[in-house]
Amino acid sequence: MTKGLGQRAEWTGFQESRPYGPKYDLRTDFVMVYGISDDLPERIEGWRNAGYKIHLMTGVSWGEYQDYLYGRFDGREHWDEAQMDRSGNHLLHGKDVPYMVPTIAFAEYLASHIKRAIDSGAEAIHLEEPEFWAASGYSDAFKREWLNYYGEDWIPPHSSPDAQYRASKLKAAMYYRALDRLCSQMKEYSLVTYGRTVRFYVPTHSLINYTQWRIISPEALLVSMPGCDGFIAQIWTGTARTPNVYKGLRRERTFETAYLEYGIMQELTRGTGREMWFLHDPIEDNPRYSWSDYRKNYRSTVVASLLHPEVKQYEVCPWPRRVFEGSYPTEDGKGKEMIPGDYATVLLTVMNVLRDMHNHDEVAGDDAYTAGIGLCLSNSAMYQRGDVIRENEQEGEAAKYDGTSSAEELSAEQKELLDWSSFYGLALPLVKVGIPLRPVQLDNILTFPGYLDHYRVLLLSYEFMKPEHPGIHQAIGQWVREGGILIYVGDGSDPYHEVREWWNRENSRRSYMRPEEHLFESLGLGRNPEQGEFTVGSGAVLFYRENPAELSRSEAGAALIRSAVKRSLEIRGEMVDYKESTSLHMRRGPYVITHVLDEREADDSIVLEGLFVDLFEASMPVKHSVEIKSGEDSLLFDLNYSDKQQGETSILVSSSRIREELSAENRISFVSEAPLDITVSTRLRVPSEPSSVTAGDQAASYEYDGESGTVLLRYPGVPEGIAVSVEW
Repeated sequence: MTKGLGQRAEWTGFQESRPYGPKYDLRTDFVMVYGISDDLPERIEGWRNAGYKIHLMTGVSWGEYQDYLYGRFDGREHWDEAQMDRSGNHLLHGKDVPYMVPTIAFAEYLASHIKRAIDSGAEAIHLEEPEFWAASGYSDAFKREWLNYYGEDWIPPHSSPDAQYRASKLKAAMYYRALDRLCSQMKEYSLVTYGRTVRFYVPTHSLINYTQWRIISPEALLVSMPGCDGFIAQIWTGTARTPNVYKGLRRERTFETAYLEYGIMQELTRGTGREMWFLHDPIEDNPRYSWSDYRKNYRSTVVASLLHPEVKQYEVCPWPRRVFEGSYPTEDGKGKEMIPGDYATVLLTVMNVLRDMHNHDEVAGDDAYTAGIGLCLSNSAMYQRGDVIRENEQEGEAAKYDGTSSAEELSAEQKELLDWSSFYGLALPLVKVGIPLRPVQLDNILTFPGYLDHYRVLLLSYEFMKPEHPGIHQAIGQWVREGGILIYVGDGSDPYHEVREWWNRENSRRSYMRPEEHLFESLGLGRNPEQGEFTVGSGAVLFYRENPAELSRSEAGAALIRSAVKRSLEIRGEMVDYKESTSLHMRRGPYVITHVLDEREADDSIVLEGLFVDLFEASMPVKHSVEIKSGEDSLLFDLNYSDKQQGETSILVSSSRIREELSAENRISFVSEAPLDITVSTRLRVPSEPSSVTAGDQAASYEYDGESGTVLLRYPGVPEGIAVSVEW
């Protein structure tokens, strides 16, 4: 646990740009008041009066910054700092809201507003989404930055792989500079002015999503930035439903993509001491889906996140007002409807369960899965995602995809680029058979000794990314010699092998055509070994001369990856540890978390036997048997797992925040806090059927289940709290 976190108790939070409202008061530990508009102090005061710890969140690459753009801030217009594509189009988040080139002047503008948040008592600042589009790099401001950074005139990024790679590295460096400057400057301001420390966090999409959507961000660079205290992993349906290809079929795979996205974000901070919150969104930025669609995908993202137990903090909702007061298309598409009451209850149940997760560790089960398998991923994957003009190709508007429009609106070539099959061709064959693959943050290998200690097998390819330092190969080599198995997949066809980087420096005594040549030489295999299997110390290297993107297009490609992992464990003498499964699942204390995989030869359901409370249903029903069908998700409370004795009175689970819980011989009372007008469900363990249940001044409805010794209470939500009493 991060030092001091227990005292701060910031396990859950949400962000909201609107003033305080009782119908979207989620009763979490903190609120991120969003945006630096003139009414910021009043909005902060409204949420503080509701009992919240106050954070500020604002966009670091876009926002309502028209006073800066039009010269009202410093007397100079700054539209030359808006990101621009090769056809001269500004890349916009909205009208007069461009994505910005993070110049020093822009950082100073943001600093002037962040000071106001600190002046108003904000305890933490979240600088959201440092994003530079791969399609950009043509504005006057970027050309000036290129000259200063590289000491040479700007080169159009689309003109060659080398130009795109160098432009992307500069984009990441610029946002690192801006964030480092803001965090350091504002921390000093807070200490000098008020004698208090303010924390800085970066809410960011995953490295997987940024690479797939063709966005460049500092990402792993920020782990080494002194002023950065942690991150929010911005993963939700909008990112995770981006289609990918498996066995030749292109489709949405929300669970699998979210699982990998949360995985790489867990790895970003593992062992660093930095904080990480996982985000969930009950809807998404695209408002054109029905509640049933949002519900299914929300379940998938929640379950995917809970399968990564090293993270126990959550942003439970961005923009709760749009969830609890917004309206979305009906199933027939002919009208709109607000959130169904039962679904609102379920959402609040999940949000309060998330706040309880820090109290529970993963519970070892009898059916141990194939652990210790990793797939390496580096920041440099983002640097290879631009539009490079090919022979006889005409210049035109660069494609930009951010999840708010349907991917099906893209051209066939744009879809293929968006698929990013070289990564998914290695990842999905394992996730799809129930192997809990972990994306490994390759950039951390040099920074944190022992970072690879928990891995038995690593998959690696330089066909979609590049190693940014030769020392990475020394660390991998040591890991292999000590017993690790490296599976390298690549055919050397990636044009980005030719970018000007450390492995091919001119006039160098040791120059390499491709970075894997240096890797193989470091492992004692020579620069260009034949495809095959090689013993290296106590470990081994399995080399497949294949393009990983091709592996996504057939069953044979998927089978190759699975057989490589089987063979790797066999070499280690651990073949018995290779287990495929119809599900990915985990127990965290009393919580049973399950996703049943689809796209298998037989789409089998699984049945869990025991005594469970179904947390994805508003009535929290008690079930002896739970069937989970192929492609579905489940979150259960196991009534047979408890740190309390059977018959002892206790609150098991609630869609409200509970405080002031008091138990007596024949009575339990507590205060329940929830958004206004939400129907609260609370299930308690009681010694016998209640004789009286009240919520406030009214009798509350309840259902007693004698077999489980539990009672379900239902009563209205009140943000400031309603007093509940149960007697028997």
